[in-house]
Amino acid sequence: MFEKNLYAGWGDMDFNSHMRNTAYLDKSGDVRMMLFATNGFPMSEFVRLRIGPVVFKDEMEYYKEIGLLDELRVTLTVAGLSTDGSRFCLRNEFFRPDGKIAARVTSNGAWLNLATRKLTAPPSELLAALESLPKAEDFVVLKPG
Repeated sequence: MFEKNLYAGWGDMDFNSHMRNTAYLDKSGDVRMMLFATNGFPMSEFVRLRIGPVVFKDEMEYYKEIGLLDELRVTLTVAGLSTDGSRFCLRNEFFRPDGKIAARVTSNGAWLNLATRKLTAPPSELLAALESLPKAEDFVVLKPG
């Protein structure tokens, strides 16, 4: 399981003193990039290869509130992947200190060749990083890009 412990910071709060919806998206993206960096793909490698992830759709589900300075355990699983890795569906789950799930973010995306501005398959090492993730219960094989 790939997971990170993060905190709900001052800038993550909304008017009602709860973690704001876009903060979940930001932290989901951070955890994805931490996975890639851990597997040899820091931002500098994406720049060198001239590829990057592009998200087409995010789905958010909320279960319990998160407050300022609450510690979060954020997990990452793969809910869908094409055979060539060009398309992906990644899922982050946010857990409160009491172990209860607070939110779930499911992101559908693909890899973009930044030179041609067309979808592309990732390098084999990057595909291996995605394949190393645990599969969600509802995992599906996606159509290649």
